[in-house]
Amino acid sequence: MASDNLERVRHSLGHVMAEAVLSLFPEAKFGIGPDIDTGFYYDFDLPRALTPEDLAEVEKRMRAILKEGRRFQRSEIPRDDALRQFADQPYKLELIHDLPEDEAISTYAQGRFVDLCRGPHVESTKEIDARAFKLLSIAGAYWRGDEKRPMLQRIYGTAWETKDELDAYLKRLEEIERRDHRRLGRELDIFSVDPDIGAGLILWHPNGATIRQEIERFWVDEHRKRGYQLVYTPHIASERIYEISGHLETYADGMYAPMDIDGQPYRAKPMNCPGHVRIFQSHTRSYRDLPIRLAELGTVYRYERSGTLHGMLRVRGFTQDDSHIFCRPDQLVAEVNGVLDLTFFMMDTFGYTYKAYLATRPEKYIGTDEQWEFATEALRQVLEDRGMEYEVDEGGGVFYAPKIDIKLYDAVGRDWQGPTCQVDLNEPERFDITYAGDDGQEHRVIMVHRTVLGSMERFIGGLIEHYAGAFPVWLAPTQVAVIPIADRHVEYAKTVADGLLQASLRVRMDDSGDRMNAKIRKAQLERIPYMLVVGDREAEAGAVAVRLRSGEDLGAMPVAEFEEMALKAVREKAQV
Repeated sequence: MASDNLERVRHSLGHVMAEAVLSLFPEAKFGIGPDIDTGFYYDFDLPRALTPEDLAEVEKRMRAILKEGRRFQRSEIPRDDALRQFADQPYKLELIHDLPEDEAISTYAQGRFVDLCRGPHVESTKEIDARAFKLLSIAGAYWRGDEKRPMLQRIYGTAWETKDELDAYLKRLEEIERRDHRRLGRELDIFSVDPDIGAGLILWHPNGATIRQEIERFWVDEHRKRGYQLVYTPHIASERIYEISGHLETYADGMYAPMDIDGQPYRAKPMNCPGHVRIFQSHTRSYRDLPIRLAELGTVYRYERSGTLHGMLRVRGFTQDDSHIFCRPDQLVAEVNGVLDLTFFMMDTFGYTYKAYLATRPEKYIGTDEQWEFATEALRQVLEDRGMEYEVDEGGGVFYAPKIDIKLYDAVGRDWQGPTCQVDLNEPERFDITYAGDDGQEHRVIMVHRTVLGSMERFIGGLIEHYAGAFPVWLAPTQVAVIPIADRHVEYAKTVADGLLQASLRVRMDDSGDRMNAKIRKAQLERIPYMLVVGDREAEAGAVAVRLRSGEDLGAMPVAEFEEMALKAVREKAQV
């Protein structure tokens, strides 16, 4: 979190940038320009599209303004004066009109440039290190986030207290760019999005399908070990089920339009839970049957605005690793503990670090205070009994459930939306989900929603960036590249490759006419963990010369020894 002073520096630089843009485009219209986690931005309505050259010129003019050492002067003015002062700025006028009548209207001026603003700012531009900021990019942004409003041009900048901090941040940005899953997805032939198929709909290429299948196999095996029962539910369902669940009432904007089937409206499935509920309710359940843990890798479809779509990370069709646990109240703590055991085991396997948050009752909620207190305290007890450090996200629960959210941290320290575990107070009531107690009476079931990976699309997109495309051996689409030095070594190379294939390793033999070094370089670019070079000596000895994608040369070893080493890395899910 930035210090108060750094937030003021960033906010102030937004104003300086706005002045610099105005000097370049006197007819510019201004939107808003707040500070953000790593810097600042400002939205502009301009007569033409900005170019990288414009960005450099704006930055140059900003540095010239900073050199002048201007003071930031705050003023409070009457509403009528504000309307006159910003008469030629329609976006500012809209903001003024939206302010409550009794709210003071404040402006900040640095020299002749005046902007509508609450502040705060630094006292003077002398407090800003002109070497410690940089303008980064230009993006489109709808006014006030509404796609029906004008599209403005947003300039992003970053600012830090020292040049060293700026340099470190820019280096980190370079590393993040190097790991961008969209670029790596193309280079490694993992996935694509085709406009004729539709925006936000992922095509999994063979390499991506292999990664996904290995993760799904791991997921299924671990769930079965923990007593989950796997189910499947349809991709479409009658609108009636979403009326009962409340999704039509609370989530209609995120659902796709109904389709007419035999005169009845059906919807593409936005959630898996109603189907799981109906599977539970297909039999009378006794207290002795509980807990029942139903799990599904279920594909759902949700509407996302086109401007928010982003590779695999924000899509319109995705497969959730969904599960719903139906249990008695006295089983809740144990079940949540089981969820966290599985969650942390899987996150450790993928090499993530993580942090827990307890999200509590929001202002608008359903259910009784007693139900919320019981569910929230059960979640809190689990976290505290485990001795976990966690933060309380006051009011961060969804309207129907308190929850434990897990935030993941990847190899470059970025946080990602991760696993979640919710105690649902909505659907048990809406669906009247009950079990027969030991007293012979019907009792309301406790229903736990949980997801460990989230969506396969987002999780694997994140993994591409986490690993920078260099997947661990168990996940690598091709685990071994066999590289014959010359044509006369192809037959032996094929024997080696066939044997490794029979051992269930994923192998590719490169018998192209390229030179050996070119073949090795190609395998490294494809992030293949092992490269086995074979020539005369290896063929005579029944061996392979083993290189790692890192460039490390392990030297020659018998084929059987390599096979054992590779299979051990797969079993242990180790990183090479």
